Amino acid sequence: MRLRADIFISALLRRVFASGDFAAVEKKGAEEAGAIFIRQHFRDGLETLYAPAPQTAFDEGQAGDRLFEIRLLRSEPEAVRAMLERERKFDPDLWIVELEADELGDMIPLAKGG
Repeated sequence: MRLRADIFISALLRRVFASGDFAAVEKKGAEEAGAIFIRQHFRDGLETLYAPAPQTAFDEGQAGDRLFEIRLLRSEPEAVRAMLERERKFDPDLWIVELEADELGDMIPLAKGG
């Protein structure tokens, strides 16, 4: 069973704050099953966008887990905003979380190859 989106985000925010960095929810989505997009802001003004990994990225037995892929790597904020606007038109129930952290470690579970 997949962890609810609101619980996953709450845990992520706590981990980011505990590491001394900042996080905020930019847009709330569906509490139980909303897709989660994560914007990582860097000091140089660039951003990395993490998006839900496609189902093909899941191994057997991972069906309930949340995995992410890097959609845009160290890109201009305008490119990230444009991609998120396209995603919002497709799925208005998505979540957008912003993180101000140079290093995330293992806070965001990445799909293999991501």
